[in-house]
Amino acid sequence: MNTELMEALDILEKEKDISRETLFEAIETSLVTACRNNYGRAENIRVTIDRETCDYIVYVEKTVVEEVTDKNTEISLEEAKKLDENAELGSVVRIDVNSKEFGRIATQNAKNVILQKIREEERNSVYNKFAGKARDVVTGVVQRINGRNISINLGKADALLSENEQVKGETLRPTERVKVYILEVKNTPRGPRILVSRTHPELVKKLFESEVTEVADGTVEIKSISREPGSRTKIAVYSNNPDVDAVGACVGMNGTRVNSIVDELKGEKIDIVNWDENAAIFIENALSPAKVVSVIVDPDEKTAKVVVPDNQLSLAIGKEGQNARLAARLTGYKIDIKNETQAKDAPGFRMEDYLTDDYDEDGEYEYEEGEYEEGEYEEGEYEEGEYEEGGYEEEVNAEPADSDEIAEPEGEEEKVETE
Repeated sequence: MNTELMEALDILEKEKDISRETLFEAIETSLVTACRNNYGRAENIRVTIDRETCDYIVYVEKTVVEEVTDKNTEISLEEAKKLDENAELGSVVRIDVNSKEFGRIATQNAKNVILQKIREEERNSVYNKFAGKARDVVTGVVQRINGRNISINLGKADALLSENEQVKGETLRPTERVKVYILEVKNTPRGPRILVSRTHPELVKKLFESEVTEVADGTVEIKSISREPGSRTKIAVYSNNPDVDAVGACVGMNGTRVNSIVDELKGEKIDIVNWDENAAIFIENALSPAKVVSVIVDPDEKTAKVVVPDNQLSLAIGKEGQNARLAARLTGYKIDIKNETQAKDAPGFRMEDYLTDDYDEDGEYEYEEGEYEEGEYEEGEYEEGEYEEGGYEEEVNAEPADSDEIAEPEGEEEKVETE
């Protein structure tokens, strides 16, 4: 039994996560290469390794002939009889090769073959491991900062956190542990290249799945997410079990669940609202914490007109339009927000503008569900942006309102905090 080889294989299998069979094949290939370098050819050289004892045999197969013309592949009948009494013309005999007699160059080449195979299998092993974790969240350690990019160590591989995928204003220091979202895993000649993100909306979703049991088992669904990395996130949740409060499950006892996620996101505020199949109700929930007087939706144009109390306009719009922008992205609707005073004279905001057959006997408008786009900042509209690797790009056409109308009401900003 070759105990030294067996111990070496055990260590490599555990540390490099390479199968023993692959290592056996690498050794066999290296020995064949060494024989070729030592004897000039390898077509008739064979190597066998006992998988249990790790004992190996190297031999050359030669054909028995009357007159030898190629000593590397042929052997005379007389010489063959010395090795095998049953040898006869045309038969093949095995001749053992003493691999310990190989020269230094042949031995070095065999070593290089084994090392190369180990490196290739190690890269493949790492790639296969992380390829299965694409679109998932992993914990890594900040290893070094390369200019504007950050290298994150994930254990057996390093990941790249590019500038576009970093949260603006967030400072990561070496040795700090962070959670990152794996965007993509590429297999390159130099090994797997792993791209990660701290800005992707799915990062928030995966954090809730790991923190909230009801989300992980499907009792509570996260229907949609809108996020401005580093500042604020809104998520819409829905409970498949009438006995389970979706928002309460995500918030947790005394806010423990959501607070742990906020801490992981370095203080990013999170608003959790109830999703509803009724478009008007969903938009009203999405504009939380602002109160809403009425919502009129147009499923064909995919727009919504929202009326809020006079003292709630700035809260509904939010600082620099953030609350309205996130609500619009969350619902998908183009939202036009006005206070009650403005709505009295604005076309389309008065109920009498909709006195059609769509009204029931009580004069209540029957809302139809539709898809939504983003909303308006006072008189201007937020056009829904597309998510790119750095976050969302917003195109805002805003007509500045009077300073009195958009000023943040005292005490109201506190209500925008994560519930």
